[in-house]
Amino acid sequence: METEMESMLQLAAEAFQSKNFDLAADIYECQLARLGDPGSRQELMVKRADALAFGGKFTEAFEVYRQASETERLRPVHLTNLIEYLSGSIRRQDGGDSQNRGPRGGEEYGASVAAGCPGVGATAFVYEDFSCRICLSFLFEPVTLPCGHCFCKKCLERERKEKEQPMMCKECRDSSRVADVQSYRVNVVLSNLLAKSFPTSHQAGLLRREGNGLYAEKKMEAALEKYNQAILIAPMDHILFSNRSQIHSSLRHYEKALRDAEMACRLMPHWSKVWKTYYFQHSCLIFLLRHSLHSEPAEATDPLSSAVSDVLDPKDLECSLCMRLFYEPVATPCGHTFCLRCLERCLDHNPKCPLCKEELSEYLVQRQFCKTVLMENLISKYLPSELIERQRIHQDEMAEFSNLNKNVPIFVCTMAFPTVPCPLHIFEPCYRLMIRRCMETGTKCFGMCLEDNLKGFADYGCLLEIRDVKFFSDGRSVADTIGRRRFKVIQHSERDGYNTADIEYLEDVKVEGVAQRELQSLHDTVYDLALVWVNSLKTEQKERIEGHFGPMPQKDSELQDSPNGPSWCWWLLAVLPLEGRAQLPFLAITSLKERLSGIRKVLLFMAHSKHR
Repeated sequence: METEMESMLQLAAEAFQSKNFDLAADIYECQLARLGDPGSRQELMVKRADALAFGGKFTEAFEVYRQASETERLRPVHLTNLIEYLSGSIRRQDGGDSQNRGPRGGEEYGASVAAGCPGVGATAFVYEDFSCRICLSFLFEPVTLPCGHCFCKKCLERERKEKEQPMMCKECRDSSRVADVQSYRVNVVLSNLLAKSFPTSHQAGLLRREGNGLYAEKKMEAALEKYNQAILIAPMDHILFSNRSQIHSSLRHYEKALRDAEMACRLMPHWSKVWKTYYFQHSCLIFLLRHSLHSEPAEATDPLSSAVSDVLDPKDLECSLCMRLFYEPVATPCGHTFCLRCLERCLDHNPKCPLCKEELSEYLVQRQFCKTVLMENLISKYLPSELIERQRIHQDEMAEFSNLNKNVPIFVCTMAFPTVPCPLHIFEPCYRLMIRRCMETGTKCFGMCLEDNLKGFADYGCLLEIRDVKFFSDGRSVADTIGRRRFKVIQHSERDGYNTADIEYLEDVKVEGVAQRELQSLHDTVYDLALVWVNSLKTEQKERIEGHFGPMPQKDSELQDSPNGPSWCWWLLAVLPLEGRAQLPFLAITSLKERLSGIRKVLLFMAHSKHR
């Protein structure tokens, strides 16, 4: 008997290889009736299900797969043949259906596509650039999350409603920035762009929304009519067939419901919800099928690329603030899109949307402006030449900002000295912009000058380097900076509300021989005088000074190594009780001997005044 069964199984395998799938399925069915061992039964059930699937009998095939999964948990290897068949079907797309539509109703047309197009799954990838990663269908009423990814508004609301735990972005798995989705509105620019580029898909989305409303009101016949109209104009949307299947089921049209469900599966075999709803109730099988399908992606072309390029107008993707093509586009919770830099500049002045004036304080608190991924991809793919030009403009601007000789940004505030820390509280909008640009260009440098009533700022200053910036929720920040180099202003100018200057850097003139020995002697004398003055300060005063500027630096091993001279000189000038106007001349001096002589005069004057 065992030999007879082996012969029959061999015959079934040969029938399968010769593509006589009906015969193979019948033989496996007969052998299953004679077999009692559960382990062996599962293997034969999977083979029978494979034969049914390859023969186009999906309903029976998936029922057998389900029964096999109840016997014992299925493994990915059990679904190998099924996956290969579905993947092959996806590749063999039939491109003629969408052009050969007759004036038939949505019901008839959907049935004809389901019956005659075994490989229609590939057409679902036509809109891949414009699809929602939750429903895998065309983006309708797109909402941009704080992480920068876009989904259908209804899909997000449904996800939020179904899951009690914090909702995660389906793309980046980020939940930290996904707030209440109801506070995020439809992305205006993206929604208008999709409606213009794909009017039929957008119209189908509107009909689907109306149909869903009627379905919620239990008006099944009216809802069915809306879905029939939608399928007539968008016959490759699996969501429409899936939802219409539910309507048919509610109306007890079970044969039509099953037909629509099968069509939805063919259109989008990667969508686990289709299988779960209509074929698989066993969670184990759903899991295996979904992940197995994703392991071999379909190879599909994108026939819409040229069509989209023809329809897409660069003006549709133009920032309303700078009137240029979006560069690093970000979307606000109110649904408006701007260039990242443009939005930041506006929020420096007013924490409200530049277009609708909605309050954006909470958005500003996060300070995590993530670029809209879909918008960037669309521009990169369909407007490549315009993007290259926009990038060139941005790079030219950054190159200009990063020049530390011409148009150097100037902070007009206080005295700053080389090697001395200079913490700054940034609250004015123009300086917020200035600090951001310094960080973006990578120079992290700007000039510090005293105010001048005639010229706007003094002719001499110190270049500061930003070591760290801490931002507050209201847009203010504290910048930790330190002095690097002295400079002389060649030309005063202004840009975007803050001062700039063309500058040249100053260095001390070096001396040799007798002059060097005299300089060393003067240096040691003044350093000792400085130590005496510092040590004469009250403990509280000394602690405050060291807390702000650090302790007094030691003598340099080589007196003339630094172009700015000994660091202790600048530290001392910063802490001496002198007005800014009295400190300023020391920056301009390029003779270390003169600078030391000036410091000695100040120290002697203070010592004399103290003993009076």
